[in-house]
Amino acid sequence: MFALHDLKTLLATDGAGPCVSLYMPTHRQHPDNQQDPIRFRNLVKRATDSLFQDGDSTAAQTESLLAKFHDLAADGTFWNHTADGMAVFGSPEFFRIVRLQRPVPEIAIVASSFHVKPLLRIAQSADRFQLLCVNRRDVRLFEGNRDALDEVDLAADVPRTATDVLGEDLPEPEGQAHSYGTGPSASGAGAARGAGGAKTGGARHGHGSKGDVIDQQTERFFREVDRAVIEHHSKPSGLPLVLAALPEYHAPFRALSHNAQLIDSGIAINPEALTTDELRLRVWQEVMEPAYVARLASLVERFSAARATKLSDDRLPQVAEAAAAGRVGTLLLEAQRLAPGRLDATTGALQPAAIVDPDVDDMLDDLAELVMGKGGEVVIVPLERMPTTSGLAAIYRF
Repeated sequence: MFALHDLKTLLATDGAGPCVSLYMPTHRQHPDNQQDPIRFRNLVKRATDSLFQDGDSTAAQTESLLAKFHDLAADGTFWNHTADGMAVFGSPEFFRIVRLQRPVPEIAIVASSFHVKPLLRIAQSADRFQLLCVNRRDVRLFEGNRDALDEVDLAADVPRTATDVLGEDLPEPEGQAHSYGTGPSASGAGAARGAGGAKTGGARHGHGSKGDVIDQQTERFFREVDRAVIEHHSKPSGLPLVLAALPEYHAPFRALSHNAQLIDSGIAINPEALTTDELRLRVWQEVMEPAYVARLASLVERFSAARATKLSDDRLPQVAEAAAAGRVGTLLLEAQRLAPGRLDATTGALQPAAIVDPDVDDMLDDLAELVMGKGGEVVIVPLERMPTTSGLAAIYRF
């Protein structure tokens, strides 16, 4: 699955020779997925034609560059385990396949850098999240958005069950568990903070009781889960983390968690009682959608307010020049909008051209990279929520 470090890796390969970027929607189920490898071969053919237009690429070089693309097209096992979309990137020294949880338009681009705007939309979208389902005996991690939720293969260092941490010294079954307390703990709002800002959990059992032993075992398991998830999943993905657990586990888990991605709102239910799709719907409707809508509305309001002081613009030439000067603090780009051509990263000068040219990328894509390189924020916005008709809206720093 796509993670933030994939985008950073792709951005770091600029100037590494001809860079081939292929995007396409895929299908999870038979028989729809039977057409996917055929469509992929067609994209590879388009990339081949584009490479041959580059006078610097010989037939042998083109064949070598595309060899792994052809191998992938012939891999039947791969095509039986796809998601909703995919992106494949290749250059003389690089090859990467990225599975996506939402469909993307079919694109085949050969340029001096990888075409990353579709990934920027995914990376910068406010609707992506990870979901941690935990109880005292096991843990599962999911990644999703408003449309899809898939279980994540946990890194080797992440405990799957309490046995991985406690050995055979396991807590009692869930039905005999002692509660840590009730109240508003599920949302995180009820977690009190002790000295130094440390969060404290609910009431504890009496000293020396059997409940104390169970609580200590649970804390030990929760601490190890929290540590490993931070290191191997939250930091690499950069995604907000939603907690799904029985109400009595929210406060103790939050009390010991050091995960900066763990958000206050959670799902107070036994996640095992819901299907994956029911989990997705609960997380989206109850936790993520309100934050998503509020964030986009705030950005649009900031753009409109900045017009009064001429600190916002929606004209590509002016925004490109401002981006080169490091003036763009926030850039809103319309999803799926293309502006074929070249953008000079030093001056911001634009040169429109045909996308089939092997040296041509999308100027909006290049603009996004330029803004990010200068420390600005890029947000890909659905057409219906864009405040302009030009495909972009920039808020200036100065």
